[in-house]
Amino acid sequence: MSRSTLAAGAALAALAAVLVVTVSGPPRLGWYLAAWALFAAALWAARRLPERRLGPLVLAGGIVLAATGLTAPPSSSTDSFRYVWDGQVQAAGISPYAHAPSDPALAGLRDPWLFPKDCEGLYPLPDGGCTRINRPTVPTIYPPLAQGYFLLVHWLSPEGSGQQPLQVAGFLLAVGALVALHRVAGPRRAAAWAWCPAVPVEAVNNAHVDMLGVLLVVLAFSVVRGRGALLGAAVAAKLLPVTALPGALAGSLNWRRALTTLGPAGLVVALSYVPYVLASGPSVIGYLPGYLKEERYDAAGDGNRYAVLRLLLPDSWAPYAAIVLLAVVALLVLRHGDAERPWDGALLVSGAFLLLLTPGYSWYALLVVALAAMAGRPEWLGTALAGAIAYADGPAGSGVLATAFYTASALAVMVALLARRPVPAGLSAKE
Repeated sequence: MSRSTLAAGAALAALAAVLVVTVSGPPRLGWYLAAWALFAAALWAARRLPERRLGPLVLAGGIVLAATGLTAPPSSSTDSFRYVWDGQVQAAGISPYAHAPSDPALAGLRDPWLFPKDCEGLYPLPDGGCTRINRPTVPTIYPPLAQGYFLLVHWLSPEGSGQQPLQVAGFLLAVGALVALHRVAGPRRAAAWAWCPAVPVEAVNNAHVDMLGVLLVVLAFSVVRGRGALLGAAVAAKLLPVTALPGALAGSLNWRRALTTLGPAGLVVALSYVPYVLASGPSVIGYLPGYLKEERYDAAGDGNRYAVLRLLLPDSWAPYAAIVLLAVVALLVLRHGDAERPWDGALLVSGAFLLLLTPGYSWYALLVVALAAMAGRPEWLGTALAGAIAYADGPAGSGVLATAFYTASALAVMVALLARRPVPAGLSAKE
């Protein structure tokens, strides 16, 4: 066994141990940074390994690391409690968009696990009592395919199993994405997904439904036929994959090609909404508008959003600048992107979205991690680390750390983009 193999294996073993500690409690900056340092060390140690040796290490290491997310209840997010509730509500034949968890009309569905008597640290209800579900006075925010996923997991879950089936489902989705990336991009690139700390923490331990959208995008870019439908399904699972659509149309403004991609995508999204619109009407929008305002994505532009732009522009300009710049990036991908490598354009738009809006939720970056692995662009992984730091620092933090890490990530991306610029014809490297 070579020294590189031993070094990579040792780094992965240490990373697994750190991840077990990381998911055993609330977000802690030190453990996050340690996990990412070991992740970088493993990638560095494996850089010279031949693919025949690297392949088994990527697959086995990815499965073991993902499994560390199953060793504890969700450590840094309460979103899975809403997933469980939405599944229960649907199983009772009620649209999750029609009522908030606090609505007395759903009091008969409340179980002692989601609505315990001991209210310490939980969310209060207007009519008394409490719940584990965050934002209990507003309806769900999750789109239709996510709701179908919650219902399916509910049907398959043993009674009283809590959120553990969602963690198992997240593990299976993450491993599915690993296998697909390993097959399409090869083990060297797939390692960026397999060993990334964001995967066991956010996709598995916190069981974020974003993982469903990520897998659908990976599958979409792994095939030619059916790509539009798969991308539409990804958008219907967690709206963020809409940023991958320009990549699917990269390098061409051909209306026929756009129709054959966007047509099936739009049809899948529309059909997924039909049963919920029939049951709930316009309330299928859910809490999305309120969420965007709550998270400071509105015109005020305050809080920790748009952190990088706000270093250069007045706060009130930042939201509008983000919209303009994101539109410019999307147009550049549409006009000049590589149609043979649609994941490159999707990564550019999805990554720019994170760097311009600087969200404080690390799971938003799961899509960028998968696309960075597929494209072989490790410089984009910094967005996931920046999101993790922003989340660990919390809304009560100063925002200095989040700004610093997002800025460093943006600089790393720009340097890499400049370094990869093709040399103009007729010029040598020395010239």
